[in-house]
Amino acid sequence: MKRRSESEDRAKVPGYILVVDDNRMNRLMLARGLEKQGHRVAFAEHGRQALEMLAEEDFDLVLLDIEMPEMNGYQVLERLAADVRWRELPVIMISAVEEIDSVVRCIEMGAEDYLNKPFNPVLLKARVDASLEKKRLRDEQRALFRKFASDEVADELLNSGFSLGGRLVEATVLFSDIRSFTTIAESQLPQDTIELLNDYFSLMFEVIANEGGIVNQMIGDGLMCIFGAPLPLEDHRQRAVRAALQMMELIRGFNEEQVRLNRVQIRIGIGIASGVMVAGYVGTQQRATYTCVGDTVNLAARLEAHTKVVGEPILIEENTCQGLGRQIEVVPQGEVRLKGKTKAVKVFSVPVEKAG
Repeated sequence: MKRRSESEDRAKVPGYILVVDDNRMNRLMLARGLEKQGHRVAFAEHGRQALEMLAEEDFDLVLLDIEMPEMNGYQVLERLAADVRWRELPVIMISAVEEIDSVVRCIEMGAEDYLNKPFNPVLLKARVDASLEKKRLRDEQRALFRKFASDEVADELLNSGFSLGGRLVEATVLFSDIRSFTTIAESQLPQDTIELLNDYFSLMFEVIANEGGIVNQMIGDGLMCIFGAPLPLEDHRQRAVRAALQMMELIRGFNEEQVRLNRVQIRIGIGIASGVMVAGYVGTQQRATYTCVGDTVNLAARLEAHTKVVGEPILIEENTCQGLGRQIEVVPQGEVRLKGKTKAVKVFSVPVEKAG
């Protein structure tokens, strides 16, 4: 018996395919062949209807006619290529026109492949299977990136490609650190410390992501988070401070559970600074990371360290404070000469609600 190859098995995975054609007979003929191959099929009679359906459902492949009323295939293809939601969606153009210029134009606009009418069933199957396999590989690649980077960084890398260097952005940086972590690590088994960190990070990551931030560095028990890059956020200052307050609230609940389980409790300090910085990939062609660099980043780190001095869990600087308005309470801590800074910095604390 001939053994099936792995690629043959993958090609049998059914897809959800949108057929866009104004000719009812063509739609039915395509659907018949695709459903025999095990695929699910949906129909659109013209380009506008196709875009509406794509906005509501997740498809794996689009078979798109060129000559249609209201919105032709070229116009639909242009809209798909311009929208980040659909940029990776494979499209096979279908047409009775057998002109090489039409084929070239479609491929240049982002189409995956091209089929002429009437449809050859063997060729149809081969091109549908190949397009679905390419999408599966792209989806796996995107999922792999997201294990090692935030969704925003993964999307930028996949859409724009990788290159060392950066660009100037206006953003907010948040540093957090577990107090007396070395002492905690010495007092318990290594596996307990790993479990503690994993529980802690899972809580913090969710809060930061919910406020539009990304965690771009984990250094031991410390976190560096960015609000406003790679995607701009108009209210990045408020988002960062809201995230810090939620982090403190979660730590309180986390410690209550730690007490119940007779485990060690933790405290954290957070420093936040806003301003212009350079965001991009730093490293080498072999190994790089997405990060932000500049005086604002250093200032956030110094503020986090200064929380130990003043006994306040959240410290921010003047630029961050000015972006909060009256929505978030702050308390002036005076001008402070932080380590490595030649000029004194106006520092503010953000009061944290005490447990009742």
